[in-house]
Amino acid sequence: MGMIKLLILSYIIGGIPFGFLAVYLVKKADIRGLGSGNIGATNVTRVLGKKWGISVFVLDFLKGFIVPLIVPFCVNNPPTFLFILAIIAVVCGHNWTPFLKFKGGKGVSTSLGGIAGLSFRYPSLLMLLGIAILVWTVVFVIFKIVSLASLTSVFSFFICALIFSLPLEFKIFSLLLFVFIVVRHKKNIKNLLKNKESQF
Repeated sequence: MGMIKLLILSYIIGGIPFGFLAVYLVKKADIRGLGSGNIGATNVTRVLGKKWGISVFVLDFLKGFIVPLIVPFCVNNPPTFLFILAIIAVVCGHNWTPFLKFKGGKGVSTSLGGIAGLSFRYPSLLMLLGIAILVWTVVFVIFKIVSLASLTSVFSFFICALIFSLPLEFKIFSLLLFVFIVVRHKKNIKNLLKNKESQF
């Protein structure tokens, strides 16, 4: 399978809208008209409860996780940048799913899964991943705001990627993920600045 086919496959995998499907199957309702309107795990938790929210988080995580693992099966001797492009493609699929008129989630869980899957091939990412998870946990415990925890977590990943001795590809990768998540959290950032963001 060529590079283009791999990226298309990654995008389609990312585009599977598990949050939308969960709410539709349970409530026969469109989650885009409920809660915050987002199809991600946080809004699913608000609409269906923690059990379904966790399930959707795990499924969205796995979308990102499996993509770097299948890259070597699709392309022989893949270079580092191809793993990164595949993860970017799966995150784009999640954020702008073709199955819901290119409206999707915010990319946090799928990005996390992509980094976790990539760390099997590049173990140096494990420490950065651990720091990002720790930052998310601490910020969420203190403030109980998922968006704030997500933004600070991905920012910490980006800063650590700049500071640590990593290949340039990973530094660019961390910047792209940070930009994607900031773009998808524009409304949340406005609410945070106005002190109007909802606690979880």
